[in-house]
Amino acid sequence: MIRVVLADDHAVVRRGLAGLLESTDDLEVVGVAKDGSEAVALVLEHRPDVAVMDLQMPVLDGVEATRAIVEAQTGTEVLVLTSFSDHARIDAAIEAGAVGYLLKDAEPDTLLDGIRAVARGESPLDPRAARRLLSRATGAGEQQAPSWASSGLSPREVEVLRLVVEGLLNKQIAGRLGITERTVKAHLTSAYQRIGVADRTQAALWVERHGLDHA
Repeated sequence: MIRVVLADDHAVVRRGLAGLLESTDDLEVVGVAKDGSEAVALVLEHRPDVAVMDLQMPVLDGVEATRAIVEAQTGTEVLVLTSFSDHARIDAAIEAGAVGYLLKDAEPDTLLDGIRAVARGESPLDPRAARRLLSRATGAGEQQAPSWASSGLSPREVEVLRLVVEGLLNKQIAGRLGITERTVKAHLTSAYQRIGVADRTQAALWVERHGLDHA
Protein backbone atom coordinates (compact mmCIF):
# COMPACT_ATOMS: atom_id res chain seq x y z
CA MET A 1 0.00 0.00 0.00
CA ILE A 2 1.36 3.41 -1.03
CA ARG A 3 0.65 6.01 1.66
CA VAL A 4 -0.07 9.53 0.41
CA VAL A 5 -0.52 13.03 1.83
CA LEU A 6 -2.46 15.50 -0.34
CA ALA A 7 -1.95 19.27 -0.17
CA ASP A 8 -4.15 21.79 -2.02
CA ASP A 9 -5.84 25.00 -0.91
CA HIS A 10 -9.10 24.28 -2.75
CA ALA A 11 -11.55 22.05 -0.86
CA VAL A 12 -13.18 20.71 -4.05
CA VAL A 13 -9.78 19.68 -5.43
CA ARG A 14 -8.81 18.03 -2.14
CA ARG A 15 -12.00 16.01 -2.02
CA GLY A 16 -11.72 15.05 -5.67
CA LEU A 17 -8.11 13.89 -5.33
CA ALA A 18 -8.87 11.97 -2.14
CA GLY A 19 -11.81 10.24 -3.79
CA LEU A 20 -9.73 9.33 -6.82
CA LEU A 21 -6.94 7.79 -4.74
CA GLU A 22 -9.33 5.99 -2.42
CA SER A 23 -10.99 4.32 -5.43
CA THR A 24 -7.80 2.28 -5.96
CA ASP A 25 -6.57 -0.82 -4.14
CA ASP A 26 -2.96 0.29 -3.67
CA LEU A 27 -3.12 3.98 -2.68
CA GLU A 28 -4.09 5.19 0.80
CA VAL A 29 -4.65 8.83 1.76
CA VAL A 30 -3.23 9.31 5.27
CA GLY A 31 -3.57 13.10 5.44
CA VAL A 32 -5.10 16.08 3.62
CA ALA A 33 -3.73 19.62 3.99
CA LYS A 34 -5.11 22.99 2.92
CA ASP A 35 -1.75 24.79 3.03
CA GLY A 36 1.97 24.09 2.97
CA SER A 37 2.42 24.32 6.72
CA GLU A 38 -0.22 21.65 7.32
CA ALA A 39 1.37 19.49 4.63
CA VAL A 40 4.75 19.58 6.35
CA ALA A 41 3.17 18.74 9.72
CA LEU A 42 1.25 15.80 8.24
CA VAL A 43 4.36 14.44 6.55
CA LEU A 44 6.32 14.63 9.78
CA GLU A 45 3.47 12.87 11.61
CA HIS A 46 2.65 10.12 9.12
CA ARG A 47 5.85 9.79 7.05
CA PRO A 48 3.98 8.83 3.87
CA ASP A 49 5.61 7.45 0.76
CA VAL A 50 4.46 10.36 -1.41
CA ALA A 51 3.26 13.93 -0.85
CA VAL A 52 1.16 15.32 -3.71
CA MET A 53 1.79 19.07 -3.52
CA ASP A 54 0.08 22.09 -5.03
CA LEU A 55 2.37 25.11 -5.43
CA GLN A 56 0.24 28.17 -4.75
CA MET A 57 -1.07 27.84 -1.18
CA PRO A 58 -1.44 30.18 1.81
CA VAL A 59 0.72 30.25 4.96
CA LEU A 60 3.53 28.30 3.28
CA ASP A 61 3.61 27.77 -0.48
CA GLY A 62 4.27 24.43 -2.12
CA VAL A 63 7.86 25.19 -3.05
CA GLU A 64 8.88 26.01 0.54
CA ALA A 65 6.82 23.10 1.87
CA THR A 66 8.66 20.79 -0.54
CA ARG A 67 12.00 22.15 0.62
CA ALA A 68 11.05 21.60 4.28
CA ILE A 69 9.91 18.02 3.62
CA VAL A 70 13.10 17.17 1.74
CA GLU A 71 15.30 18.70 4.44
CA ALA A 72 13.42 16.73 7.13
CA GLN A 73 14.62 13.49 5.49
CA THR A 74 11.42 11.58 6.27
CA GLY A 75 11.76 9.39 3.18
CA THR A 76 8.72 11.08 1.64
CA GLU A 77 9.00 11.96 -2.04
CA VAL A 78 7.19 15.03 -3.35
CA LEU A 79 5.11 14.98 -6.54
CA VAL A 80 4.05 18.48 -7.59
CA LEU A 81 0.52 18.70 -8.98
CA THR A 82 -0.46 22.20 -10.05
CA SER A 83 -2.33 24.21 -12.65
CA PHE A 84 0.72 26.37 -13.22
CA SER A 85 3.25 25.62 -15.95
CA ASP A 86 5.36 28.78 -15.87
CA HIS A 87 9.13 28.49 -15.95
CA ALA A 88 9.89 29.97 -12.54
CA ARG A 89 7.62 27.55 -10.69
CA ILE A 90 8.94 24.53 -12.55
CA ASP A 91 12.51 25.50 -11.74
CA ALA A 92 11.77 26.30 -8.11
CA ALA A 93 9.83 23.10 -7.45
CA ILE A 94 12.49 20.84 -8.94
CA GLU A 95 15.32 22.73 -7.25
CA ALA A 96 13.48 22.44 -3.91
CA GLY A 97 13.63 18.66 -4.25
CA ALA A 98 10.39 17.59 -5.93
CA VAL A 99 10.99 14.39 -7.90
CA GLY A 100 7.99 14.71 -10.20
CA TYR A 101 5.87 17.45 -11.78
CA LEU A 102 2.39 16.92 -13.23
CA LEU A 103 -0.32 19.39 -14.19
CA LYS A 104 -3.92 19.28 -12.96
CA ASP A 105 -5.24 18.85 -16.48
CA ALA A 106 -3.62 15.42 -16.62
CA GLU A 107 -5.84 12.38 -17.05
CA PRO A 108 -6.75 10.62 -13.76
CA ASP A 109 -4.82 7.50 -14.77
CA THR A 110 -1.76 9.63 -15.50
CA LEU A 111 -1.89 11.05 -11.98
CA LEU A 112 -2.36 7.63 -10.37
CA ASP A 113 0.47 6.16 -12.43
CA GLY A 114 2.60 9.18 -11.53
CA ILE A 115 2.12 8.60 -7.80
CA ARG A 116 2.99 4.94 -8.22
CA ALA A 117 6.05 5.87 -10.28
CA VAL A 118 7.29 8.24 -7.57
CA ALA A 119 6.85 5.50 -4.98
CA ARG A 120 9.00 3.22 -7.18
CA GLY A 121 11.75 5.80 -7.33
CA GLU A 122 10.93 7.18 -10.77
CA SER A 123 10.55 10.85 -11.74
CA PRO A 124 7.38 11.48 -13.76
CA LEU A 125 7.44 14.84 -15.55
CA ASP A 126 4.73 16.51 -17.57
CA PRO A 127 6.17 16.90 -21.09
CA ARG A 128 5.93 20.69 -20.77
CA ALA A 129 7.98 20.61 -17.59
CA ALA A 130 10.47 18.21 -19.17
CA ARG A 131 10.95 20.53 -22.13
CA ARG A 132 11.55 23.43 -19.76
CA LEU A 133 14.26 21.54 -17.88
CA LEU A 134 15.90 20.51 -21.13
CA SER A 135 15.84 24.00 -22.59
CA ARG A 136 17.31 25.43 -19.41
CA ALA A 137 20.13 22.89 -19.50
CA THR A 138 21.00 23.59 -23.13
CA GLY A 139 20.72 27.32 -22.54
CA ALA A 140 23.25 27.19 -19.73
CA GLY A 141 26.11 26.99 -22.20
CA GLU A 142 27.12 23.46 -21.38
CA GLN A 143 29.80 22.01 -23.62
CA GLN A 144 28.41 19.67 -26.22
CA ALA A 145 29.42 16.07 -25.60
CA PRO A 146 30.54 13.66 -28.34
CA SER A 147 27.96 12.13 -30.60
CA TRP A 148 25.56 9.66 -28.95
CA ALA A 149 26.40 7.14 -31.69
CA SER A 150 29.56 6.20 -29.81
CA SER A 151 27.64 5.37 -26.62
CA GLY A 152 26.83 1.79 -27.63
CA LEU A 153 23.07 2.25 -27.17
CA SER A 154 20.89 -0.26 -28.96
CA PRO A 155 18.13 0.96 -31.32
CA ARG A 156 15.49 -0.09 -28.76
CA GLU A 157 17.29 1.75 -25.96
CA VAL A 158 17.30 4.84 -28.17
CA GLU A 159 13.53 4.51 -28.67
CA VAL A 160 12.93 4.16 -24.93
CA LEU A 161 15.09 7.19 -24.09
CA ARG A 162 13.26 9.34 -26.62
CA LEU A 163 9.96 8.46 -24.97
CA VAL A 164 11.42 9.31 -21.56
CA VAL A 165 12.13 12.80 -22.90
CA GLU A 166 8.47 13.05 -23.94
CA GLY A 167 7.56 12.52 -20.29
CA LEU A 168 6.08 9.03 -20.65
CA LEU A 169 6.09 6.63 -17.70
CA ASN A 170 7.34 3.05 -18.05
CA LYS A 171 3.80 1.69 -18.43
CA GLN A 172 3.06 4.18 -21.21
CA ILE A 173 6.35 3.43 -22.96
CA ALA A 174 5.54 -0.27 -22.85
CA GLY A 175 2.16 0.37 -24.47
CA ARG A 176 3.66 2.63 -27.13
CA LEU A 177 6.34 0.12 -28.12
CA GLY A 178 4.31 -3.05 -27.64
CA ILE A 179 6.64 -4.52 -25.01
CA THR A 180 6.29 -5.35 -21.32
CA GLU A 181 6.94 -2.88 -18.54
CA ARG A 182 9.66 -5.20 -17.24
CA THR A 183 11.40 -5.00 -20.61
CA VAL A 184 11.22 -1.19 -20.50
CA LYS A 185 12.90 -1.23 -17.09
CA ALA A 186 15.62 -3.54 -18.41
CA HIS A 187 16.29 -1.23 -21.36
CA LEU A 188 16.46 1.79 -19.07
CA THR A 189 18.85 0.07 -16.67
CA SER A 190 21.11 -0.87 -19.56
CA ALA A 191 20.90 2.60 -21.11
CA TYR A 192 21.70 4.33 -17.80
CA GLN A 193 24.82 2.18 -17.45
CA ARG A 194 25.95 2.87 -21.01
CA ILE A 195 25.62 6.66 -20.79
CA GLY A 196 26.62 7.01 -17.13
CA VAL A 197 23.47 8.47 -15.54
CA ALA A 198 21.43 7.51 -12.50
CA ASP A 199 17.83 8.53 -13.22
CA ARG A 200 15.29 9.70 -15.80
CA THR A 201 15.99 13.40 -15.43
CA GLN A 202 19.72 12.93 -15.97
CA ALA A 203 18.97 10.65 -18.92
CA ALA A 204 16.68 13.27 -20.49
CA LEU A 205 19.35 15.93 -20.15
CA TRP A 206 21.94 13.58 -21.67
CA VAL A 207 19.62 12.91 -24.61
CA GLU A 208 19.15 16.62 -25.28
CA ARG A 209 22.87 17.38 -25.07
CA HIS A 210 23.69 14.62 -27.53
CA GLY A 211 20.94 15.42 -30.01
CA LEU A 212 19.38 11.99 -29.60
CA ASP A 213 15.87 13.43 -29.55
CA HIS A 214 16.32 14.81 -33.06
CA ALA A 215 17.88 11.74 -34.69
